[in-house]
Amino acid sequence: MARLKVCSRPGCPNLTEGGRCADCRISAERHRGTAAQRGYDRRWRRTRDAYLDAHPFCSEDGCTTIATDVDHIDGLGPHGPRGHDWDNLRSLCHSHHSQRTARDQPGGWHRGL
Repeated sequence: MARLKVCSRPGCPNLTEGGRCADCRISAERHRGTAAQRGYDRRWRRTRDAYLDAHPFCSEDGCTTIATDVDHIDGLGPHGPRGHDWDNLRSLCHSHHSQRTARDQPGGWHRGL
């Protein structure tokens, strides 16, 4: 059996096998909202698909992988003032998009919860 640890959310005393406890994960997802509420809707899917058609490879230096994700350079997503502006987008493979997100948003999506 795995050794239990205190939840990684500051101030939470719950024990878990690692990371956040189930209560904190559920709370964070509720706070974050659905993808559609965050602007990842039909309009975004059309923008994303057109951008990937025009820029099919990961833009990370040295990567030759087919891009699967479109990243917002300003980090503000589709609701930002440049959310659908192609000059604010870059194609990335899923691995590089995850790495960039982790680097640009230290502490993860749910900071402060």
